Amino acid sequence: MTNHLILETSPYLLQHAENPVQWFPWGQQALQLAITENKPIFLSIGYSACHWCHVMAHESFEDPEIAKLLNQSFISIKVDREERPDIDNIYMSAVIAMTGQGGWPTSVFLTPDGKPFYGGTYFPPTRRYGMPSFRDVLLSVARSWQEAPTEIISVADKLARHIQDSARWGGWESQNLRMDTINAALQQLEASYDWQAGGWGQAPKFPSPSTIEFLLQQASRGNGKALAMAEHALLAMARGGMYDLVGGGFHRYSTDTAWLVPHFEKMLYDNAQLALVYLHAYQVTSHPFYKRICEQTLDFILRELRQPEGGFSSSLDADSDGEEGSYYVWKYEELMAAFDQSSDADFLKQIFSISPFGNFDGKIILTYKVPANQLIDWIPGTSPVNEGVLDRVLKRLFNVRARRTRPALDDKVLVAWNALAIRSLAEAGKALDRPDYLAAAQDNARFILTHLLSSEGTLLRSWRMGKAKNLALLEDHAGLILALLALYQADFNPEWYQAALKIGLAIKANFTDPAGGYFDTHSQQDPPLVRPKDLQDNATSSGNSLTCQAFAMLAKYSGNAAWSETCEPLLSNLQEMMARYPVAFSGWLQCLSYTLGPVEEVALVWPEDSPEPVNFLNLLKHTYRPFSILAASPHPAPEGIPDLLKSRVAVADLPTVYVCKNSTCQSPINDYFEFQQRWAAPPEEKPAMTR
Repeated sequence: MTNHLILETSPYLLQHAENPVQWFPWGQQALQLAITENKPIFLSIGYSACHWCHVMAHESFEDPEIAKLLNQSFISIKVDREERPDIDNIYMSAVIAMTGQGGWPTSVFLTPDGKPFYGGTYFPPTRRYGMPSFRDVLLSVARSWQEAPTEIISVADKLARHIQDSARWGGWESQNLRMDTINAALQQLEASYDWQAGGWGQAPKFPSPSTIEFLLQQASRGNGKALAMAEHALLAMARGGMYDLVGGGFHRYSTDTAWLVPHFEKMLYDNAQLALVYLHAYQVTSHPFYKRICEQTLDFILRELRQPEGGFSSSLDADSDGEEGSYYVWKYEELMAAFDQSSDADFLKQIFSISPFGNFDGKIILTYKVPANQLIDWIPGTSPVNEGVLDRVLKRLFNVRARRTRPALDDKVLVAWNALAIRSLAEAGKALDRPDYLAAAQDNARFILTHLLSSEGTLLRSWRMGKAKNLALLEDHAGLILALLALYQADFNPEWYQAALKIGLAIKANFTDPAGGYFDTHSQQDPPLVRPKDLQDNATSSGNSLTCQAFAMLAKYSGNAAWSETCEPLLSNLQEMMARYPVAFSGWLQCLSYTLGPVEEVALVWPEDSPEPVNFLNLLKHTYRPFSILAASPHPAPEGIPDLLKSRVAVADLPTVYVCKNSTCQSPINDYFEFQQRWAAPPEEKPAMTR
């Protein structure tokens, strides 16, 4: 027996297509049926890699008695939060308002017109953990709807008004943009930093790549304290546990403060962002350990998430064989039996923290034996650890582990998350001279522009099984602009720049809020309750902060300040929040740093009939300079180049570099050694300033 989810493409929805619950996908059919039958809606939101979503599904949604209660008294709707984060955000905010906390699975009860009145997250099948059983919840809600619908509607109306009021951001006037905001944010990050275990906050601990990126930006300008925090956090996560030492790539978050026991799901968006910050740490410090982690993470993405058509899958599940983490943890006897040569077994004990008693429920999560801050000097290079032996041992463990039941793959392609992968692969391909990474980024971009951008220019969010669906959100559009600009700066193909411009125009046409900023949803999307506009950065940066970062770059490339003018009121009015809550506004802090500038505008041209100036290009590509934009082209230039390149000529028929800051240009340089000396000059820490 199947339900209405059988026609969907989302792996998460399809996991529930054979439940005895008569699930509907979100849409007019289900919403209208609730009104027609005057039944409350039970809305369940989750995602494919969510462990507790699986638990509740097995315990409750596969239970015939629970299904009977749902089918008799409710219209049941199932939503994949990764396909529809707009719906998730609205109803998650309702659950938080009602209970003080949120998470997945999200379980919300709505009036027939979609207003929430009761909710929570995971409900057990029997009363435990201080929570009511799901059966009791269903009976209570059904009885209340029959006996006191007026009271429920009153509660729902008040909660709906609260959600609508909290979503109204706008009406701002521009204020001065202040470097003091950056300084205050850095002080707050340092004051709240966990110098013992690494990172910010208590368990569960999340990787915060956007915060680390902000710190590395400041480190590129000579801020030693920012660099110390960034390095400490990166090393703490890379020691193992949170990081998969055997197969590369990071798990979702750590359930403890020491980064030892992760929630074992692996998400594309985490790994793409973390690969990028390890790359930038390598560029800032030249320590090869960071390069090692970057490449292993990108290699994991290419090996396990890349699809034949060029897109990247969303995630790997936390569970296999019905047990969370079983694919990744080891028994002591397994580790010892993995090696025929005793010398390798001895090496294993020497480098990893291994005990017959385990470090996680009697089993072993592999971590390096030394403290995190010693990893750089321990691995790799001329260290006490032989890197060749280490790689051989890890490869052996990888081959042994590959015989286990693999975690399930959520193979839907999401634009926003693929955009993060494009950016990381493009930058790594450029900086590390890895043509395979660059080719993967190019293939991914072409896949998205071919399969998720309609002939009318409408971008869609998700793709699976040959079908694209759901209007793309603001974060999809803005993230794709940043990805395409990163790709342009890696191969200087003007096709990417032109695509970025068109997507920017689509944002202006379909997402602009007259009160200020940008809505998260497309103007043609029919949102429930309210058209959301979330400004806070979370596991990924908010659509608004991504848009402002993208528009700031387009303004520089095009010479048209109108691109970024709408963002300055947002930036200026969020400065207090950035200073007080820098982890939650780290994307905005990156944008504020960029907007305060100065930003170098670098244009390289060379005679059309001459070979590419590889020495100039390598110098530009290999340096981490987050406050610069690069453009390059032969002269005369092909169609579609950025305005930054127009009217630039190759002086004396030699490769020539033009560098401008704050609308002031230096003399063009066509001597490589002169440019090398000027470009390699160490940056100075930026002084306090206002704008």
